[in-house]
Amino acid sequence: MTRTLRRVLALVTLMFPTLSMPSLGEPFRPTDDDYVLESLPTRLVGDSRLRNLRALRSELTQDAENLDLAVRLASDYIAVGRSEGDPRYQGYARAVLAPWWDLAQPPPDVLMLRATIRQNGHEFDQALEDLERLLRIRPRHPQAWLTRAVILQVQGRYAEAYESCWPLQRSNRLLAAACLASAASSNGHAEGSYDLLRRTLATTPVADIEDRLWALTGLAEIAIRLGRYEVAEGHFEAALALDVRDIYLLGAYADLLLDLDRPRDVRRLLAEETRSDALLLRLAVAESRLGSPDFDQHAEMLADRFSETRRRGDQLHLGAESRFHLELTGQVDEALRLALDNWRVQREPVDARRVLEAALAARDAGAAAPLIAWLEETGLQDVRLAKLVIQLQEMA
Repeated sequence: MTRTLRRVLALVTLMFPTLSMPSLGEPFRPTDDDYVLESLPTRLVGDSRLRNLRALRSELTQDAENLDLAVRLASDYIAVGRSEGDPRYQGYARAVLAPWWDLAQPPPDVLMLRATIRQNGHEFDQALEDLERLLRIRPRHPQAWLTRAVILQVQGRYAEAYESCWPLQRSNRLLAAACLASAASSNGHAEGSYDLLRRTLATTPVADIEDRLWALTGLAEIAIRLGRYEVAEGHFEAALALDVRDIYLLGAYADLLLDLDRPRDVRRLLAEETRSDALLLRLAVAESRLGSPDFDQHAEMLADRFSETRRRGDQLHLGAESRFHLELTGQVDEALRLALDNWRVQREPVDARRVLEAALAARDAGAAAPLIAWLEETGLQDVRLAKLVIQLQEMA
């Protein structure tokens, strides 16, 4: 359950397409075991995950409608996609589940995975429908409650997200505290949420290292919104010391370092992270500030990837492209347009920041007025957003 949680959080905010998705209608079933279905990242060579994927795929080729095998393989594809920042694995996971995908009443495990994949595709309403159906069947399903809370928070529905966290108390005290703190800290209670999560982490035995990773990352993010940057950096360093590869953690830490104007530290952190568009974008921002000779190549790579995204009609990563134009190309009007389009779908603090920064750069305070009203209504606490709001109001 906790590994899926990390996948959920990471896939919501950080997976950018680098290559075209496979067709997701009918699963492709090669008859030759030597057929190359996908090329795994070189870091997976010799990894137990690689051996596990190959073994499960070989078994499923012989028995394509074996539900247990399909669920295991789809879950592993999602896990690899999360850790490597490669969204193709979402497509592979969906193809594996094709025999059950369109059933009037899919099995509960398929409903859970389908909700996760739909969430990753920003099909939030459909994902919530799947979760509601699953919770009617299994009302105590912790993963369903957790995923529901995450989606509602992405949509800016913080009170509903908070309510979805409570059932987690029955299964995992730390996860419940992290979920509650994340929702409540976004709804005017950042100080108390930070204290709750810090105390719970300190007093709860943690068997799963990914529980601890998520809690530390959550503490860092709340500390950032409170303006406690040194404290946040300590939490990030503690999370990195767990030695678990996590793209969400790397991206969040890189953002803090960029805010602190430490591009050299970002370059050291992300020097080898060009496969993930999310991390490549942050690396390119750091390189642009340093005048690095690698900047032109990396900026061109990003431009090509965003162009490919548009050719596919993919609207999943408008916020990232907005940042690309705002910080790297100087096309501030395009950055504002993309940020506003993204805000209609996603309403997390980072999405609000994209709009406010682009509106400020474009000298268009009116464009951000509805968002500013929303911030006042929800009570979202974030010292960075508050500063941008003041600047826009002064400009207006």
